[in-house]
Amino acid sequence: MARNKVAFVCSECGAEFARWQGQCTECKEWNTISEVRLGPAAVSKGARQSGYAGELSGKVQTLSEVSLADLPRLGSGFSELDRVLGGGIVPGSAILIGGHPGAGKSTLLLQTMCALAARMPTLYVTGEESLQQVAMRANRLHLPTDKLRILSETSVEQICHLAAQEKPAIMVIDSIQVMHVADVSSAPGSVSQVREAAAQLTRFAKQQQVAIFMVGHVTKDGTLAGPKVLEHCVDCSLLLEGASDSRFRTLRCQKNRFGAVNELGVFAMTGQGMREVSNPSAIFLNRGEANNPGSVVMVVWEGTRPLLVELQALVDGSPLANPRRLAVGTEHNRLALLLAVLHRHGGIQMADQDVFINVVGGVKVEETSADLALVLAMVSSFRDRPLPQDLITFGEVGLSGEIRPVPSGLERLQEAAKHGFRRAIIPHANRPKQGVGDMEILPVRTLAEALELI
Repeated sequence: MARNKVAFVCSECGAEFARWQGQCTECKEWNTISEVRLGPAAVSKGARQSGYAGELSGKVQTLSEVSLADLPRLGSGFSELDRVLGGGIVPGSAILIGGHPGAGKSTLLLQTMCALAARMPTLYVTGEESLQQVAMRANRLHLPTDKLRILSETSVEQICHLAAQEKPAIMVIDSIQVMHVADVSSAPGSVSQVREAAAQLTRFAKQQQVAIFMVGHVTKDGTLAGPKVLEHCVDCSLLLEGASDSRFRTLRCQKNRFGAVNELGVFAMTGQGMREVSNPSAIFLNRGEANNPGSVVMVVWEGTRPLLVELQALVDGSPLANPRRLAVGTEHNRLALLLAVLHRHGGIQMADQDVFINVVGGVKVEETSADLALVLAMVSSFRDRPLPQDLITFGEVGLSGEIRPVPSGLERLQEAAKHGFRRAIIPHANRPKQGVGDMEILPVRTLAEALELI
């Protein structure tokens, strides 16, 4: 018998090594390398039987000869989900959706599939739950169940065989961690099983032009479990986030070959399932009547739309030799950088103060347009002087104390004006040529000018 080839693969970055070692030299993580048994002969045989190898061969042509016809997209019934996917579901695409247990992945997909089953053939494959459990959830949510086809199976070969007979337009795999491939000897959920199962399902999606949703688990730190190559082989990677004490869920796109990345969709978990939130800025601006120091509203850009979010800062004297710096929803290193700029170019010293930053609503702000709002909130809390309730701000703060422009400044101002804000401190380069309603625009060039305005 021919020996199976063995490789050692890192579950974090997907790097391969000839032998086992404790630390991955690529991503510097410890104890993430596991053994993977490769069977190239069996894989090649399966590829020949399916005809997949023959489909790959084709003529060489120039880039101008490639058809530019728009890919047809299927509406999911949720405008927020279609927004995150780039306009709808593309036939033949492999979509990976991850999230913590209880975030609502299965509920969202079950609602989507029940709605789509009335218009097209669908197939829901469950490996973690029984058919009765899925039916009980659908009845509890009052979903139409007479059209949706459902299957309880964990063998990838059997799923592909039955799906080829059913010919669904959209298929759900719940979840990829429990699927197994017969040619791989390791247990389900291992690196080799997850990688081979995802590769075969993706190949099946491309061959049969079936859109496949694969549900994935996440680790303790919130990253997708399994090998990193799992995210590389799919066309779209989504992450459903939400705190356990909040009924709101955010669906964020991390990778999309058919649309923009970093798109954001907002849902609310109710007794009747997931409900989309058409105006997410309203839920993040649920401010009290009291005007407290350290609170300011900023306008961040999420994917293709602006989002108004409240940012809070608390600056208090520290009894410790090393004052605490805590940032929830923003980058911790960015907070340290802005404190240094505030001291150097604003003349405000906070070396002996504890600084706590929180973005209300659990939103994660990753762009630099929140710099100016963060600085103004810290100064407001430090001086114990509240900022006006009708004030919004955005802008990037440079190391020289300059206020740099940010993209889509006019759209941010228009969104703020729709929610009743009447004053805006913005970078001078983002000053609109024409007024935005009755909003008072206050452009600034330096950090010192912004501090003088407040």
